[in-house]
Amino acid sequence: MGVMPSEMASRRWWSLPLPGRTPWRDWLRESRGGLVVLALVIGAGSGGGAIVFRWLITTFTRVLSGFADYSAAGHVPNPHVPFLGPWFVVLAPVVAGLIYGPLVYRFAPEARGHGVPEVMYAVAERGGRIPPQVTVVKALASALCIGGGGSVGREGPIVQIGSAWGSSIGRLTRMPERRLRILVACGAAGGIAATFNAPIAGPFFAMELILRDFAAESFGAVVLSSVTASVIGRAALGNEPFLDLPAFSLRSGWEYGAFALLGVAVGLIGVVFTHVLYRIEDLCDWAWRGPEWLRPAVGGLVLGGVLLVLPQMYGVGYPVLGDAIGGHYVLWMLVILMVGKMLATSLTIGIGGSGGVFAPSLFIGAMGGTAFGVVVHHLFPAATAAPGMYGLIGMGAAFAGATRAAITAVIILFELTGEYSIILPLMLAVVIATGVSRVLSKETIYTLKLSRRGVDLDAAHAGPSGRLDRIRVAQVMEPCPEPIPADTTVEDAARVVWASAHAMVPVAGADGRYAGCVTAAAVAETLADTESADTTVADLAVLPSTVTATNTLATALDALAGESGTGVPVVNGGGDTVVGWLTHSAVLGALHDRTRTPQPAAAGQSGIADGGTAPIVAGAGARADSPRCLPREVVRHRPR
Repeated sequence: MGVMPSEMASRRWWSLPLPGRTPWRDWLRESRGGLVVLALVIGAGSGGGAIVFRWLITTFTRVLSGFADYSAAGHVPNPHVPFLGPWFVVLAPVVAGLIYGPLVYRFAPEARGHGVPEVMYAVAERGGRIPPQVTVVKALASALCIGGGGSVGREGPIVQIGSAWGSSIGRLTRMPERRLRILVACGAAGGIAATFNAPIAGPFFAMELILRDFAAESFGAVVLSSVTASVIGRAALGNEPFLDLPAFSLRSGWEYGAFALLGVAVGLIGVVFTHVLYRIEDLCDWAWRGPEWLRPAVGGLVLGGVLLVLPQMYGVGYPVLGDAIGGHYVLWMLVILMVGKMLATSLTIGIGGSGGVFAPSLFIGAMGGTAFGVVVHHLFPAATAAPGMYGLIGMGAAFAGATRAAITAVIILFELTGEYSIILPLMLAVVIATGVSRVLSKETIYTLKLSRRGVDLDAAHAGPSGRLDRIRVAQVMEPCPEPIPADTTVEDAARVVWASAHAMVPVAGADGRYAGCVTAAAVAETLADTESADTTVADLAVLPSTVTATNTLATALDALAGESGTGVPVVNGGGDTVVGWLTHSAVLGALHDRTRTPQPAAAGQSGIADGGTAPIVAGAGARADSPRCLPREVVRHRPR
């Protein structure tokens, strides 16, 4: 006797979703409530990660230097190895490099460098996918680097750590790319919020630099993550401001002119820091010939020499920054510390170290701003505020000049210092510094690293039109039909034209140069005419719109739009040889492939792999007058 459907349903009620409900994974992926839950989980993880990361930094710093922060200790020996005296700083970066160099090289090469560009690239080009092992490797490598004297910050690592955590949670729940990017930003915001006790600056950092978008859905999730991480961070690390500073106030309205000049000067310094960083990195790349895993240790000897001269460069250097704003350094020392930080940070990154450039930019801005304030206060003592106020504003201006994140610069300086009195001059200086940076440099300290790899973030975030601006016709064009001579009769040409995949075939003149195209429609009309016996292809040839292999797809769209589905020929620079064919389907394929930019196949290859087709273009060594075209038989039978 069979089982009734209702009875079967009652026996399996536990295996079916309840009416009006979806499985938990679908709910997490698609609903707003699911996004809220994941944002809270990521915020909690980022907050815990920030606590562990700061503990690792303190632990490794105590082990390798004997102090919680050696930068303010001066030329004193490490109590663990007192017989070395102050010379231990030469060996500390070497020991740290011997540990984190192989660790990064073996398990997560993405953990090298300052972290934020890698997250920006993952969001823009990889759909938010970050390898999960980056979380652990980045934490260990950066903590060792900073603890061993690396003159870098902790914000870049915690952004990458939190982002990798968010990406791992999103991939575990099989989030679509749109939401996976949001979860990556949640991790970045949570890391910043917990590390710096800055729950407002965290979301703006993530939205302005990572997502580069302020959509309502993503902003709400990022804020929730930031608040959660900040609550956890405050519970473990306290609720004290980043810097304990005296109260500052303006002396007169005329000072706004001085703050405007400060914005110009420090904005310029931020741009200089950006270019010094990558010039020294290039120099290190040129000089190093050994294995990459050994590079941090050997380069650590050079970094140790810098630390021996300027121990204030050891680690992040927040105590030194506070002393500068507090007025404990004279003018010439402020300038030396500013230049020394540029050199030490650039060298740390150049030798393969792991750490951020956010804190160094604040340090550099504080030294430059305070030095500017010393000069102004010396010239106009009764009409200007204390030099430390200029140092505070210089911090924000330098960060804005290096990153062009004006909103983040204003908010994070307010949260880090708790000084509301600096808001108006800070906004003025930050805006001017951002403008100076735009005039002097196309890239920021973050985007320049990516543009040197050929990655254009602006185009990536511009959507399909931005993607078409980055792709050349040569990368997606199809093989061209073999040209037929201009003196070919219509009857002989009919078989070739009708076998063409594009209903159009290029025509070669008597000298072998491109002389136009003949279409299937024109051949058919001519054959229907009883007086067409003496007609040749030359009589039917037309000159459709053409593009060159170096044109971008955005430019080629104008030519392609004028043709009704037949595509357009791709000619060489002189316009006398057809080297390929561009079709509507090729452009659509380029838009569809969002994970990577199509690459041209090598000359002479079939271009067919895994059952599909690939473009065949002229190789680098091909002659301009020798088009790389397939025989008619291959064109006729190629997969569609």
